Amino acid sequence: MNTTYDRFFLLVYMLCVFVSCSSSESETSTTVQVEPTEFHFPQEGGSRKFAITPGEAVSFDCSETWCQIALESQTSVQAIYRLTVEPSTDPAPRTATVTVRTDRPLQTLSVSQDAYVPKEEPEKYTIRPNLTTRQLVDEMGLGINLGNTLDAVGDWINPGSILNYEQAWGSPIVTQPLIEGYARAGFRSLRIPVSWGNLLADDFTIHPDLFDRVEKIVNWTLDAGMVAVVNIHHENTWIKQAATDEQARRKFVSIWTQISNRLEKYGDHLLFEPMNEIGFDEIWTPWKGTDADKAVAFNHVNKLNQLFVDVVRATGGNNARRHLLVEIYNTGLEYAFDPLTRIPDDPADRLALTVHYYTPATFAILGAGEDAGWGVGQESWGTEQDMKELNDNMELLKKNCVDRGIPVIVGEYGCSSKGRTQEVVRLFLTSVTRAIYSRGMCPILWDTPGGQYNRQTFQFDDPVFLQQMMDIYNNKN
Repeated sequence: MNTTYDRFFLLVYMLCVFVSCSSSESETSTTVQVEPTEFHFPQEGGSRKFAITPGEAVSFDCSETWCQIALESQTSVQAIYRLTVEPSTDPAPRTATVTVRTDRPLQTLSVSQDAYVPKEEPEKYTIRPNLTTRQLVDEMGLGINLGNTLDAVGDWINPGSILNYEQAWGSPIVTQPLIEGYARAGFRSLRIPVSWGNLLADDFTIHPDLFDRVEKIVNWTLDAGMVAVVNIHHENTWIKQAATDEQARRKFVSIWTQISNRLEKYGDHLLFEPMNEIGFDEIWTPWKGTDADKAVAFNHVNKLNQLFVDVVRATGGNNARRHLLVEIYNTGLEYAFDPLTRIPDDPADRLALTVHYYTPATFAILGAGEDAGWGVGQESWGTEQDMKELNDNMELLKKNCVDRGIPVIVGEYGCSSKGRTQEVVRLFLTSVTRAIYSRGMCPILWDTPGGQYNRQTFQFDDPVFLQQMMDIYNNKN
């Protein structure tokens, strides 16, 4: 045989085998799958998750520094990553490409983001003539309460200083950085409950030191870009009397006239709320009383709401067009669309309903194992039935109020953490937030010293909770 020919034939054969094997290996190898591969973000930015299958090691090249990727979890089957996009200050829409690098062919992610459009932020002292209350509720985003602070009461509190009341229920003295921490975390509104009866004069004159504290905190709130809500809190005994007693009525009128006059100069981002959780259980409850009794009880609340609107509007200036909240009987969700609930007559047509949500009471009000006589606190929450109850309730509010053009604010919701895991508390709070916010209503979380927000560090102690809350906000916006 020809040796040269044999060598040439052997070389060709080996080359064919190599190519064939390489082709076969390429055809049978597993392809890296990325899902999804396209992302769009609003100007405010936000974050989204994506999966890579299988969960092998990969690297990323981002064409723009405003895109960041972090690994959230990984198994051999799948890896979950979070893509985070910063808020845009670019006047034009912007795009980025993220390249996923492995030892196999490259995959790419396409990222786009809306342009930055400078918003005409409402001036601190301006009432916008064409702003509807529904639009203002949208601006309020997610809210939180400055609870157990300016609303603290008790005859055991040293009346020598108004600051003794502010600290009585565990809060440090409120500072501007404390208020700014709420805004920095992403909250767009702050409800400021106030017990105006602390150090109230015999002629119903509000103590000047209390007025100064409230106005200072309102200013810090507005300067931080948040909406402020001011009410009368924890003074139910005499407020209830104002429905039928002339002396109590004069007190109600005097206090709201003083509040309205003192804060009249502030604009759209300050709302007033007349009272807090007013009901007449001595007349009617769902468990006792006749239909006639119910009508009397509801009418008392209707009268107080109308009186509040009339008093505020009569002070004129910005108050003639200020957006106001009016309270539902006992702030019970189901009473928002009860036929006996009457929305006050308002020449400005700038009213929103406020309700509270503490359902089920054995979870939201009682700690785990706590026996209140009427019920025992449950340890957990989050079953399919629990979720259905929550969403059914919020759907009723949407259908009967929001869809009919009646703006709604859920001014309080929350749960006790006593005897419960951080995970179940987080699940309840975020689930309620999502159920409210996704239906066009403003959720305002009830928070107190030692709650979710740390008033010493000006941060949230549970960063996972805060991230999940802001995901709710960002995913809608």
